[in-house]
Amino acid sequence: MSRNLSMIRDIHQHKDGTVTIGCWLHNKRSSGKIQFLQLRDGSGFVQAVVVKSEVPEEVWEAAGKLTQESSLYVTGTVREDTRSKSGYELTVTGIEIIQITADYPITPKEHGVDYLMDHRHLWIRSPRQRAILVVRAQIIRAIQQFFDERGFHLIDPPILTPSSCEGTTNLFHTKYFDEDAYLTQSGQLYMEAAAMALGRVYSFGPTFRAEKSKTRRHLIEFWMIEPEMAFVTHEENLEVQEQFVSHIIRSVLDNCRAELEVLERDTSKLEKIQAPFPRITYDEAVQFLKDNGHEFEWGEDFGAPHETAIAASHDKPVFITHYPTEIKAFYMKPDPQRPEVVLCADMIAPEGYGEIIGGSQRIDDPELMEERFLQHELSKEAYQWYMDLRKYGTVPHSGFGLGLERTVAWICGLDHVRETIPFPRLLYRLYP
Repeated sequence: MSRNLSMIRDIHQHKDGTVTIGCWLHNKRSSGKIQFLQLRDGSGFVQAVVVKSEVPEEVWEAAGKLTQESSLYVTGTVREDTRSKSGYELTVTGIEIIQITADYPITPKEHGVDYLMDHRHLWIRSPRQRAILVVRAQIIRAIQQFFDERGFHLIDPPILTPSSCEGTTNLFHTKYFDEDAYLTQSGQLYMEAAAMALGRVYSFGPTFRAEKSKTRRHLIEFWMIEPEMAFVTHEENLEVQEQFVSHIIRSVLDNCRAELEVLERDTSKLEKIQAPFPRITYDEAVQFLKDNGHEFEWGEDFGAPHETAIAASHDKPVFITHYPTEIKAFYMKPDPQRPEVVLCADMIAPEGYGEIIGGSQRIDDPELMEERFLQHELSKEAYQWYMDLRKYGTVPHSGFGLGLERTVAWICGLDHVRETIPFPRLLYRLYP
């Protein structure tokens, strides 16, 4: 039997009309002759009211049988209700039970994180987890919209690679028949090749880091967005980045107000995120840290406490530019005026969320790239294709990578990155 089902998010279009929704029971309460059903269908939540005197006995009894996460079809009249968050509620006229659920593992009581992670496949049904995943989906839409509207082409780099763009220390090793292969930690090198063919490109896919890290900022498997742009300098690269992040924030504010409210996110902090963003050099950052009581020497890389301290003095993301050449990747272009630093930047999010973007202008000089290969003891055989990009029509080019999950954590105001992805892969977690 076919049904003309409505979505909860659309019931406002049917004010005073009759709708049928396929849904699950999130919660319920009873007040004698009235039962209040909190229903969800993935698109949203709505309260349905069953009045004993207004429905057949079998409908009343069906409502009474419902348990948490039971599945059903509900038919009713859409009523305006200013007390409801959605502005509407459903006056029930019919119920068809699909399944009565027994002993649902996640109840309204408090559960420990490990227990919830063991039941992640069910935990994502909760209002808070649903809100996070809706925001994540909107961020993804905003990312694609930004690049599509600016003439970028989406390119899919390989996940299995013969080499790494930053060494193989933190890569997952596997066998590719008789050859060694690694799960990718970045699609950047392939994006550089694609940019030489298509001008402006971006990739959007999973990346893997075999880091034995248990911090609230790290996942083993995460998603990266990596644009690469031919004929674009370091300065132009920064402008694209700040416009990009501003666009994402605006899109979430415009489309996910209800979800941000569920997450109790202070949106006034997000409203301030508009380009341009402040910029400081690595040198200035080092001096700032020393002036504020941190022991730090020039040439070291920033850790989470350092990034948090630097970001705390700004209410927008801040660029830290011109890091020492020695602590950055082999492909980053040295500053022509000062070769001991490179034309790069990390974007540090406010509120202690750390680096969300890393980027640079790339080396386009074939001879300098040859030198870098020797310094970093990279296999010329494995990277011959990458060297060809400097040999056949080299041009100035720049790019960056944004980590999706850290961005979701920041925008949603989350304590831990594990909630930012449907099924997180952590140091000691591969299930479910």
